[in-house]
Amino acid sequence: MKKTADKTRDELTVKIKVEPRSSQSEVVGPYGDALKVKLTAPPVEGKANKELIEVLAREFGIPKKDVVILSGQSSKTKIVRLTNVKSIDDRKEK
Repeated sequence: MKKTADKTRDELTVKIKVEPRSSQSEVVGPYGDALKVKLTAPPVEGKANKELIEVLAREFGIPKKDVVILSGQSSKTKIVRLTNVKSIDDRKEK
C-alpha cells in the first residue's frame, strides 16, 4: 500500500485481491502484497466491481465517489485508489 498526499486530499493506492461469489462481503486483510476482499456478487456485468467500491467506501468511511478502480476491471487482482483517506487507522471498526 502506498500513501501519497497533495495539498487538498490524501490518496491511498492499494492492490486488491478479490474473491467473488463468497458467502459474505468483507475486507479479509493482507494477502501477500495485496488486501483481500470477499464479495458476494458474481464477476459479471461489473457487479463485483460495484460491490468492491461499496465495501471499500464503507470500510474506510469515505464516499463511493472517492474509490476508483485504476486497473484490473476484469481481473481478480485490481489496483484501487482511495481518496480523502486521512490515515490507514481511519478504517471503521466492526
